[in-house]
Amino acid sequence: MIRRVTPSVTIVGSREKYAAFCAKCIPDRWPGEGPLGGIITALLAAAGTGSGREVNIVIGCDMPFLTSEWLAHLVQRAQASEAQVVAPRSAHGLEPLCACWRTSAAAKLQRAFEGGVRKVTEAMKHLTMEVLDETHWKRFDSADRLFWNMNTPGDYEEAKRILEAERA
Repeated sequence: MIRRVTPSVTIVGSREKYAAFCAKCIPDRWPGEGPLGGIITALLAAAGTGSGREVNIVIGCDMPFLTSEWLAHLVQRAQASEAQVVAPRSAHGLEPLCACWRTSAAAKLQRAFEGGVRKVTEAMKHLTMEVLDETHWKRFDSADRLFWNMNTPGDYEEAKRILEAERA
């Protein structure tokens, strides 16, 4: 699904664990320190490629109901925006693990991280931000599951059940 939105996919994680996805893998510079370190790792890697890619879509691996249509819309909004991060806001708050981040945000995020910030939404306060509310994403989410994530084995089983039922 993500390959319909971007030609280049990089996974922050071990090659051994994610080899089946046939994507470039890079190790987290701050393993065990939470998703903020992974986001910074991804942005620093993008900056180091020399590709000129300024807008980077970052998504969590535990969001089974994201759609390529929503992600394409998100990227399009981010490309048109001057904000360092473009993120949706759901009923649960900001969704930083389904957001577009500018490569140029890496330095500010790293300074916040080195200053002790670990919560992604706290680090986002150091950036210019565009927030997409329900009016922007609801048309991509008729079942109210777009940003649902799997945190337990039970969540995983429920996601499998829903996806299998939708395919039937």
